[in-house]
Amino acid sequence: MKRAFVTGAAGFIGSNLVDRLLARGVEVVGYDNFTTGRERFLAEASANPRFHLVRGDTLDLPAMTAAMAGCDTAFHLAANADVRFGTQHPRKDLEQNTIATFNVLEAMRANGVKRIAFSSTGSIYGEPEVFPTPENSPFPVQTSLYGASKLAGEGLIQAYATGFGVEGYIFRFVSILGERYSHGHVFDFYRKLLKDPSQIEVLGDGKQRKSYLYVQDCIDAIFLAMSQPGGAGARIYNLGTDEYCAVDESLSWITGHLGLSPKRNYTGGSRGWIGDSPFIFLDTAKIKSLGWRPKLSIREAVIRTLQYLRQNSWLLEGGK
Repeated sequence: MKRAFVTGAAGFIGSNLVDRLLARGVEVVGYDNFTTGRERFLAEASANPRFHLVRGDTLDLPAMTAAMAGCDTAFHLAANADVRFGTQHPRKDLEQNTIATFNVLEAMRANGVKRIAFSSTGSIYGEPEVFPTPENSPFPVQTSLYGASKLAGEGLIQAYATGFGVEGYIFRFVSILGERYSHGHVFDFYRKLLKDPSQIEVLGDGKQRKSYLYVQDCIDAIFLAMSQPGGAGARIYNLGTDEYCAVDESLSWITGHLGLSPKRNYTGGSRGWIGDSPFIFLDTAKIKSLGWRPKLSIREAVIRTLQYLRQNSWLLEGGK
């Protein structure tokens, strides 16, 4: 890999990936429309002569095709990750996740780019019956528009791998934590506690069980998978930890670290919103067979994320 194209380069995971690629000596073209991305996340990268930022939208195929010229690998991380409010704007998932993925593949085809890494999601498993859930789990019933749109993106990559000789790497993430984290349960809980440390709203019953992964452990896994002997075809990897925690448990870590004891007000039910899976726990035997292990536990990742947010209050204020 000599020159990489990264969509969503100014996002949480994307900007961390950009820094890691640059540290490996790779030239990077970052592509982002800054709808949710932050310019500050790219401050370090922007000072590097091997980094080139293009402000563009993944729905603008001509612009993306031009920006991708000269690249040999695409990392497609740009997406609408608003799982909770997907039913309020269903077209957004179709456009920003599925059609955008098609556009990335078409831009690759026009430029002769044959390798793609795709950030999919553990949400594509819906509400499975097998735990931990392996990559070859029985085909799932979709429960969120986000998961459905990501699964469609996976299907496109698999079809392009067969039809056009693309080498595809599909990574089904659990929720990612760490530096530059800008949305999710730790962000939401901390912001609520800043407004009122005496009480806090918890969506659902607090018993939803989730798995999480530290962002640098996630990127380590991506690099390791892509270092294996390749060739045309699609390879799917679950990325997560061998543990999970209840929402209540994670909240206790957060409040304990902050020295708070708020009253918990539950909205009720086993799900926080439509499409919220009450139990996410992925089988990671496949990526572990390559020698990968996460360095941080879920608790350590939660606390590190909280510490980052405390040191970067501008994120909570919606700053760029």
